[in-house]
Amino acid sequence: MTSADFSAFHYQFIRESLLELKQSLREIGANLLIRRGSCLEVFEKLYESVKFQRIHSHQETGNDLTYRRDQKMKSWTKHHQIDWIEYRQHGVVRRLSSRNSWSSQWLQLMRTRSFSVPTLRVCTDEITSERIPDTHEIFTDKPAKAPWRIGGEKSAHETLDTFLESRGRDYQREMSSPLTAEDSCSRLSAYIAYGNISMRTVFQRIELQKRRFRDSASHRSRQNKTWMTSLTSYEKRLRWHCHFIQKLEDEPKIEFENMSRSYDGLRENEFNDEFFEAWKSGSTGFPMVDACIRCLRQTGWINFRMRAMLVSFASYHLWLHWRPTSVALARLFTDYEPGIHYPQFQMQSGTTGINALRIYSPAKQVRDHDPQGVFIKRWLPELESVPREFIDQPSKMSTYEQQRLGCIIGKDYPSPIVNESRAIRTAKKRLSDIRNQSASRTEARKVFVKHGSRRRPQRHAQMRKQRQLGFDL
Repeated sequence: MTSADFSAFHYQFIRESLLELKQSLREIGANLLIRRGSCLEVFEKLYESVKFQRIHSHQETGNDLTYRRDQKMKSWTKHHQIDWIEYRQHGVVRRLSSRNSWSSQWLQLMRTRSFSVPTLRVCTDEITSERIPDTHEIFTDKPAKAPWRIGGEKSAHETLDTFLESRGRDYQREMSSPLTAEDSCSRLSAYIAYGNISMRTVFQRIELQKRRFRDSASHRSRQNKTWMTSLTSYEKRLRWHCHFIQKLEDEPKIEFENMSRSYDGLRENEFNDEFFEAWKSGSTGFPMVDACIRCLRQTGWINFRMRAMLVSFASYHLWLHWRPTSVALARLFTDYEPGIHYPQFQMQSGTTGINALRIYSPAKQVRDHDPQGVFIKRWLPELESVPREFIDQPSKMSTYEQQRLGCIIGKDYPSPIVNESRAIRTAKKRLSDIRNQSASRTEARKVFVKHGSRRRPQRHAQMRKQRQLGFDL
């Protein structure tokens, strides 16, 4: 059984990771046991063969399917008097009573030494294992993938090495542009999401690198300062990675329900299927939106700022409810992490009640991050002949220019499906009408107490203007 947010992108990465894990376990004398079926059915059959008394696993803050699975497993292990021992894999705290000490707990865990690879040989060939199915056996289409993203622990450590050795130097400055982010971002997000590398390992390597720069003879050089700025910026995003997952851990229903219930009914009854299909296929008539969607459909990755723009465009320009759009993008993100995905979607859609509205102009994103149209033309070859002065809004070309350049808007490339300025005015008005209600402000205070960051003084102004930080990991 799979959920609506699971796709071939995810399975292919998982399969590559399992194949490598199988070989790694063989090298220390252990087997990787593969069984297909529901979790409960698989454990029932295993228990019939081996009357085990203990299960070791990591804690998972996943989607609703995994949440319900864990509830069933908890009842099953209790019934059979089996000890189920779960280990924290990052900074998320189960049954957290208050956010007040969360940040210090996170830091304490990140500085804890990781487990070493065991040397004990525990090979058990008497338990039969199944074959790991190919992607095409489960999904109709095998997705294309980024050549630099292959599942497995080896690839994870190699990716971290190249980030710390060279690629990460300009991370802080280059993470926002889809042109430079592909190289300057760490590209570790999928490896962290699927456990190919631990958050602690990444954090401790970053800390070690920072100490080396501080201790070097040229620690005041421009290059070292650039490195320190980038590593510090990246380290903050590791913390915010867990901060957002904690939200879903504390309140699983925000996968489906507005974080602030004041926004119930805001978009639910006005869903435009035509807009939704145009957005999903990359044919909205807004070049940066369409290029990012087409890039995602081919590679399974885009940088955070462009993800935020895609959500903003769907939620404000097209007035689409965040639940269907969140599932659509979850299927395209190889690094899909439910605990980050759904709280971020709500934040970018304006339904948390505690975050400032962030409405991205697709044209401005072109001017700021792809002014020559290099990224756009890579993914929208139909715009190859469009000059840079029109690449942000090709529809502004005159009829003569369109004919001369061989790019007819509405034929070779879609006309914009909405009037941007009108759509933005309407979205702002509808959201501000809700925000200005006293009941909405009361609800926002409750949301802040439960989910707000505690790293800064809890001032009312902070609650209204919490910083948006991305996860270009």
